Amino acid sequence: MDTKEKLKEVERCLDPQLWHACAGGMVQMPTVNTKVYYFPQGHAEHACGPVNFKTCPKVPPFVPCRVVAVKYMADPETDEVYAKLKLVPLNANDVDYDHDVIGAETRDKPASFAKTLTQSDANNGGGFSVPRYCAETIFPRLDYSVDPPVQNILAKDVHGETWKFRHIYRGTPRRHLLTTGWSTFVNHKKLVAGDSIVFLRAENGDLCVGIRRAKKGIGGGLETSSGWNPAGGNCHIPYGGFSPFFREDDNRILRNGNSNGLNPSVSMMGKGKVRPEAVSEASNLAANKKPFEVVYYPRASTPEFCVKASLVEAAMQTRWYSGIRFKMAFETEDSSRISWFMGTISSAQVADPLNWPNSPWRLLQVTSYLLFLMPLN
Repeated sequence: MDTKEKLKEVERCLDPQLWHACAGGMVQMPTVNTKVYYFPQGHAEHACGPVNFKTCPKVPPFVPCRVVAVKYMADPETDEVYAKLKLVPLNANDVDYDHDVIGAETRDKPASFAKTLTQSDANNGGGFSVPRYCAETIFPRLDYSVDPPVQNILAKDVHGETWKFRHIYRGTPRRHLLTTGWSTFVNHKKLVAGDSIVFLRAENGDLCVGIRRAKKGIGGGLETSSGWNPAGGNCHIPYGGFSPFFREDDNRILRNGNSNGLNPSVSMMGKGKVRPEAVSEASNLAANKKPFEVVYYPRASTPEFCVKASLVEAAMQTRWYSGIRFKMAFETEDSSRISWFMGTISSAQVADPLNWPNSPWRLLQVTSYLLFLMPLN
């Protein structure tokens, strides 16, 4: 790669804070020097086609690794954010669960706000109704001595392109609106009702705008957070980690799906963007203790497959059994409330005993969903 190509690669990388705002509040990426476990089965769920692990039969169900590089990126056509992680496999005795992160950054999150677009917001020729919190916290302050209060605002997208919007406070009752410039943005980004718009005030004061495309959760249900929880009895699932839970419908698909000798996680795929060959290559390199790179799409409705080592260890030490109740947070797109997903573990058994006899991936089957919402203060 020559100097110009290297510069282009750097230019395509996003600011991590803007990337996280677009990825969603439930996404927790491992930082450089973090010790994680790599799960080939989870990686396969991000593939766009079947992954034949028979070409690399010595692949273990999970591989301890250290993160040596993270690149935050966005698709040039859809603005969908994704990340490239470079991992170096470790020996099992190298994983020190008391020191998961060396030199991890602890920066405060900048002010951001996300709103799911209504049909009116997404209509061609219409305007965007700005929530008051966003207008007063994220946008530059309006001059309310003018009637009506109005200003032009500039916002940079994930590619560094600047968009100009007219921000006005009007109507009965009065409300904040984006008018001129909004339709152009909607048409260019091909936004539809159900997509979400994200505004962020960067540390340098710049206003940034991002997009979260509408998506469905695993099995077409709720979009949940992912995470192991080491508690017994009533479990509170923390943010981050990976999902040990899936529902009875997903369970039947996974266990009874026609895998044709391939990885049964094929049945859980459908909208993945990672090439199957890339998964096979990464798995083979991991099994042979060689450095490898993976691509992760946080909005793909599939769990993280590179998981903090301490979370995995805590989960592996837990005695999971039928009847355990759990509570797990899941993401709301409008940033206005915390939502919780409750249920009961109905069984704990290996999802694919033939091909992955010792794998904890998708170990738990759950039933009895209950949902409740808590507004943010």
